[in-house]
Amino acid sequence: MNPLDYLLEHYWVIAGAPILVREVVGNGFGLASAFLGMRRLTWAWPVGMIGNALLFTVFVGGIFDKPQEDDLWGQASRQVFFFAVSAYGWWRWRGSQRAGGSSDGRAIAPRWATAHELRALIVAAGIMMAVFIPILARLDSYGPVPDAWILTGSILATYGMARGYVEFWWIWIAVDAVGVPLLIRAGYYPSAVLYLVYGVFCLAGFLAWWRAERQVTDLAGGEETLQPVGRDG
Repeated sequence: MNPLDYLLEHYWVIAGAPILVREVVGNGFGLASAFLGMRRLTWAWPVGMIGNALLFTVFVGGIFDKPQEDDLWGQASRQVFFFAVSAYGWWRWRGSQRAGGSSDGRAIAPRWATAHELRALIVAAGIMMAVFIPILARLDSYGPVPDAWILTGSILATYGMARGYVEFWWIWIAVDAVGVPLLIRAGYYPSAVLYLVYGVFCLAGFLAWWRAERQVTDLAGGEETLQPVGRDG
């Protein structure tokens, strides 16, 4: 079996549960992307996009074979949205880097979202939940309400990361809190374990971005120099 066939077709059986190789590898790319994102390195985006492509094949059974009985269409759609928003984030961070990046040498300067931006995120969350819940229910997704929140929160968190909002880490934590029990019930054990790891990682990421935001502001002498990368309209 060549490496590509092994990646796409093979699975292990651990404690009686089938574990797809591509689920483990895809989540590995996701964790690497999160680490690079915490470091505010542009490579976070393309690395994450590879993981998105692999994980899309994991959560749907109509197109790709998998041992789990339940499809998580919200999780699958999440990978599609991830891919699209990550392309935006990659473009945005590269543009910021070409413009000089953050004053501490990273791709983007983290900042707190404004009150207007937070209100916009809340409104967007309400609209997306209202749209996604009936769609996922119609698709017979396993747990359409939590699945809709995971999809909604993931989109908002990825967008927040692209914009450089410090708060995006808290959205991820809220996604993880819902995602772990849902994935365990549906039998996606590697993804559930990774969500637990993400939860701890997100706390560390929040602290790292919080410290970086303070340091960048101090380096700028307290001036609002973050406008070019975070407030372009």
